[in-house]
Amino acid sequence: MKPRIVIIVGAAGRDFHNFNTYFRNNPYYKVACFTATQIPGIERRRYPARLAGKQYKKGIPIYPEEALEKLIKKFHADDVVFSYSDVSHEQVMHLASRTLASGANFRLLGPQATMIKSKKKVIAVCAVRTGAGKSQTTRKIAEILQRHGKRVALIRHPMPYGNLEEQEVERFSKLEDLITYKTTIEEREEYEEPIRQGILVYAGVDYEKILRQAEKESNVILWDGGNNDYPFYQPDLLFVVADPLRAGHELLYHPGETNFRMADVIIINKENSATLQEIKTVEENAKKLNPRALLVHADSMLSLKPVRDLRGKKVLVVEDGPTVTHGGMGFGAGYKLALQEGAHIVNPKTHAVGSIKETFEKYPHLEHVLPAMGYSKQQIRELEQTINATPCDYVVTGTPIDLNFVLKTNKPVLHVQYELKEKGKETLEKILREKKFI
Repeated sequence: MKPRIVIIVGAAGRDFHNFNTYFRNNPYYKVACFTATQIPGIERRRYPARLAGKQYKKGIPIYPEEALEKLIKKFHADDVVFSYSDVSHEQVMHLASRTLASGANFRLLGPQATMIKSKKKVIAVCAVRTGAGKSQTTRKIAEILQRHGKRVALIRHPMPYGNLEEQEVERFSKLEDLITYKTTIEEREEYEEPIRQGILVYAGVDYEKILRQAEKESNVILWDGGNNDYPFYQPDLLFVVADPLRAGHELLYHPGETNFRMADVIIINKENSATLQEIKTVEENAKKLNPRALLVHADSMLSLKPVRDLRGKKVLVVEDGPTVTHGGMGFGAGYKLALQEGAHIVNPKTHAVGSIKETFEKYPHLEHVLPAMGYSKQQIRELEQTINATPCDYVVTGTPIDLNFVLKTNKPVLHVQYELKEKGKETLEKILREKKFI
């Protein structure tokens, strides 16, 4: 039987996982190529032959998503498999229409086909949109588990933007490992704080191998999802973070709605920044789509380190890149805290250079904040140049990394820290105790 020809559309994460778990060593399919989007500079690479398996002695090429129609025709593709996250339902269907108009089938692989079963208990933290507050939720759950004597391995959704073979299995136990693995700014945003907290962090490309290694060092696996993707591992307990500042998005974005419907616990975060109507909208959608889920109400508490008086000061705000780019937010924790402290927020757009300038052109909703884009050495240099060219008294960063580790600024950098604070009778510790995790 002739194998079906497949194109996997992705963004260097879910796409590789779908290949590894469903298509690798599967004689019924031949993956002709991947396409890539969302992350600058990740196309024009190749999924390595060593990771791809016996069917792919030359590896698998990766092309820009813009060329999809030409690729369907070139490879005579039977199926296009959608494999990335944090996109509107409308955008998914536009891509489906492009595929169907070119004559191929449009497919989605679900949890049953792609989740790996662990030998240990698994807690997963996912979200309805990127930037909803997964990281602070994950850190709090890890702290509770550690306090009760559990050995936790935090496995993070992939961000393999460098050498894929070198990134097959990454283990982070100390901050120096961030240098060893040549991590990008986006990776540091997710790894630094857990490492400082004493949590063992894993990431990479092959999540079967990652899981089996992590199981040897832990008795609880904590999955920290990327964007609004659903877990790579079959969870025993699934927390999903909803963002009332984007109320209604739990019904409008893929695969965030999937998470919202699957959740065992829905956390409505950032209530101290949202209106009562926004909170009510998320509550009503939760009761309608997933009435069995427990609801946790929470605030996202912000603090500045080191403490400085920002009243009347000119401040450049740097925010988490994915949150304010494809995440659609016009601001984040840094902007909110700077406003609260009475700062005058400067506009960095006129001082942006290179790919940072292109980012502003691609995401015109960005008016008052600088996205922490740093997917390559060149882009980090351009971010540094943009910061240094922007006249201000302070840089306030809402991204959890220490910018001074990756670039040199000519002005003081202040960091916004944010912690999850539950309200009401349902708390994370109570739920973990009732579910017999502690």
